[in-house]
Amino acid sequence: MPNIKSAKKRVRSNGKREKANTIVTSSMRTAIKKYEKDIKAGNMEDASKNLNTAVQRIDKAMKNGLVHKNKAARLKSRLMKMKNEKK
Repeated sequence: MPNIKSAKKRVRSNGKREKANTIVTSSMRTAIKKYEKDIKAGNMEDASKNLNTAVQRIDKAMKNGLVHKNKAARLKSRLMKMKNEKK
């Protein structure tokens, strides 16, 4: 446990950031899983909606520095590839 005032504050602020970051990353993963589920089921209408959501969530995670830009590009590329193969 920290004794210095600034270290105590840092523990608090890191906890807040961790919660926010967890929300962004988990929502990104959930959106990707929903999209993959719809693609496998053949629901192209729902899949196209979930594709937009997944791309938005990936971009937000990248903007916040939670996902590297190359990983974000790779994820989006894989999602687009799934969509194009199902047509």
